[in-house]
Amino acid sequence: MAREFLKISTAITSQAEGDTSDIVKIMLTRIKEGGEQAVKDYACKLDHWEQDVILDRAAMDAAIATVPEHVKDDIRYAYDNIRNFAKAQLASISEFETEVRPGLIAGQRLIPLEAAGCYVPGGRYAHIASALMSITTAKVAGVADITACSPPRGSEGIPAMVLFAMDLAGADRVLSLGGVQGVAAMAQGLFGAKPADILVGPGNQFVAEAKRQLFGQVGIDMFAGPTDSLVLADETADPETVAWDLIGQAEHGFNSPVWLATTSRALGQAVLDHVDGCIAQLPEPNASSARLAWDALGEVMLCSDREEMAQLADEYAAEHLHVQAADLEWWRDRLCAYGSLFLGEETTVPFGDKASGPNHVLPTSRAARYTGGLSVHKFLKVVTWQRVTDEALPDLARVSAAISRHEGMEGHARSAEIRLEKRAGSLRLVANGG
Repeated sequence: MAREFLKISTAITSQAEGDTSDIVKIMLTRIKEGGEQAVKDYACKLDHWEQDVILDRAAMDAAIATVPEHVKDDIRYAYDNIRNFAKAQLASISEFETEVRPGLIAGQRLIPLEAAGCYVPGGRYAHIASALMSITTAKVAGVADITACSPPRGSEGIPAMVLFAMDLAGADRVLSLGGVQGVAAMAQGLFGAKPADILVGPGNQFVAEAKRQLFGQVGIDMFAGPTDSLVLADETADPETVAWDLIGQAEHGFNSPVWLATTSRALGQAVLDHVDGCIAQLPEPNASSARLAWDALGEVMLCSDREEMAQLADEYAAEHLHVQAADLEWWRDRLCAYGSLFLGEETTVPFGDKASGPNHVLPTSRAARYTGGLSVHKFLKVVTWQRVTDEALPDLARVSAAISRHEGMEGHARSAEIRLEKRAGSLRLVANGG
């Protein structure tokens, strides 16, 4: 049967993207010209922050001392999982050397980036997990210098729990900066930081746009938009659990789509029946955010069978893809376009968001079609090298020169052939006793 919508998105395409791009372009230009003073001006104007941008050791220690020990233990639990998973990722790729053919030796090296800028979002929520995800992963990869920044929250500055997470994860310095000014400061190497080779971490549309405009001058983890989630469920799923999984992700904000695809009309309708009750249990402003996201962007789709659900999942390429259906191994092997995959009713996206280990900085807006999430590999340059001996030189030079001439690149051809001429001359000298 054709795909049927039990609920369909009613969102209207926004025209605000152009405005965001223009605002960010102006800000980046002013910061490039004005340096640290321009950053401080924006911090004062946008975050009402007039205190020191750089947190010294004494300020860090004073803030961390206010964090209850049981909270520190929870953060350490998440940190250990994230670090252990990152270490396993690092072990999955290695340097090597191989003899492609006799006399032609090539290899691969892994070189950590020198400096990383890790953006930790602020705003309504204290993003403890985001600090752990980006900084820990960079540290495990071997990045030598890590700068972290996060928006100050009123006169309090960066929340103490976030500072503890940043410190535990291994940040070399912390800047009380948010938004475009924070991203630009890390990119330029202001306030004592090294200019970042890569900028990573989630943020609002202004942060994402700043990273996009700076890409090329620096590397970035990915082009990111609002978070999104897709649940695939059959008749075995529990509708209340599915409803909470959808509304829990809609809590992110008005522009965060959540989708359900199911082979069971009864399950789909039951989930719809539970949604209002779930939203009603949330505090404000969470409830309003979830309501706006669900009403405008929530979808419930009825599919004929699991293969149609899988095709839909590959089409949507969700940031978070959660399967609550029978035969989990089939789904794990079949699905191929997602940021991170959550298998089974016992699993949930918040586990991955907060503490289970795999990184929560993931591709959004269908970018999962061509990239995965943040990992140690993002902080490593995978570079190659090669070496040629006399055994491989004749054929390699001849073929390279021939292909160069087929392409019309005579300089390339002569650069290859001169090696043969020099080698022939050396051999004649040796033969003549020279």
